[in-house]
Amino acid sequence: MAQLNGIDVVCERTSLGRTAVYERIASGELRSVKVGRRRLVSDQAIDDFIALLESDTTDAA
Repeated sequence: MAQLNGIDVVCERTSLGRTAVYERIASGELRSVKVGRRRLVSDQAIDDFIALLESDTTDAA
């Protein structure tokens, strides 16, 4: 079963601020689910997002 993380954990793992994380969620770059009033992101979604960032960096070089 996938571990769901709060926005604070996403910020720590990606080194992005809260606003930037919410912008990525709104744009669809970072998948999330809403549980009640909380927005949660799975470990897999964070890993996929980091891989996307790494591939963008590699493509730009």
